[in-house]
Amino acid sequence: MTLAKAHPGKIPATVITGFLGAGKTTMIRNLLQNADGKRIALIINEFGDLGVDGDVLKGCGAEACSEEDIIELTNGCICCTVADDFIPTMTKLLERENRPDHIVIETSGLALPQPLVAAFNWPDIRSEVTVDGVVTVVDSAAVAAGRFADDHDKVGALRVNDDNLDHESPLEELFEDQLTAADLIVLNKTDLIDAAGLKSVRDEVASRISRKPTMIEARNGEVAAAILLGLGVGTEGEIANRKSHHEMEHEAGEEHDHDEFDSFVVELGAIADPALFVDRLKAVIAEHDVLRLKGFADVPGKPMRLLIQAVGSRIDQYYDRAWAPGEARGTRLVVIGLHDMDETAVRAAISALV
Repeated sequence: MTLAKAHPGKIPATVITGFLGAGKTTMIRNLLQNADGKRIALIINEFGDLGVDGDVLKGCGAEACSEEDIIELTNGCICCTVADDFIPTMTKLLERENRPDHIVIETSGLALPQPLVAAFNWPDIRSEVTVDGVVTVVDSAAVAAGRFADDHDKVGALRVNDDNLDHESPLEELFEDQLTAADLIVLNKTDLIDAAGLKSVRDEVASRISRKPTMIEARNGEVAAAILLGLGVGTEGEIANRKSHHEMEHEAGEEHDHDEFDSFVVELGAIADPALFVDRLKAVIAEHDVLRLKGFADVPGKPMRLLIQAVGSRIDQYYDRAWAPGEARGTRLVVIGLHDMDETAVRAAISALV
């Protein structure tokens, strides 16, 4: 059977984006486990040196996605490495004899979706693949708590006395850029808020963008595959109308600086009391304003790794899979924060917990 007969049309690709800890990986895990026989290839863009999300997905055991179908880009923000990393990755994927039915791309929580979607217009890609749609996942509980709410009057007053406050915060811009790129917005974690809170989240999200993409509600990242796959938008053809703050600043002659965010890996020994470790970790996160922390811990006497994922003070933990034969046991955590985060202090604080 020739490739042309097996794939008479373009392969659809779904881009899944969203802020740190919104639930993208959980949603993709659910998608793989309910893919109705579709072979799905994943491209996962990690921010930092440790590809945690890829390991999480490899442990899900879904028949729709084998390990060879999971590709990790671990050397930076995909919006800055499109030519060097993304295009070659897509080319190799398309050269496979057994090509996927659908491609799912999970961006880092720090990546801009617009340059990635625009890359599908490259000559070598556009004839083979189309962007079925961009799905933006929102942490409803965080938005309801005002994490992205802005007091514009207060900011305006502070600008008078502080020359450094001459633009919106980078987190707010990133949040708006991910919403602007969306064809479908998933308001996740709705089980953590009440009806009034959910209404405020809807209003807040809608106020951030001029477009009106479809908005749906979800809990625990549970969204039917039929909803996520098959939007049929062809987003690459209209992404020029969904400009990010970066693109607008670039058009105005300003520089884009990804040093707004930093990440580093903390390696530790075994964690004898994981409950106590996690409880004390909350204080470290709060004190140093860590945006995101994720990784694996080695618990003595346990044959499985303990997965730890934190967004602000909320920390999830569970044993995800057994340590592989010959695999070095240890505790490795990726810490993500703003560029002025004191890495030395955070390292010392986390190390002191063991």
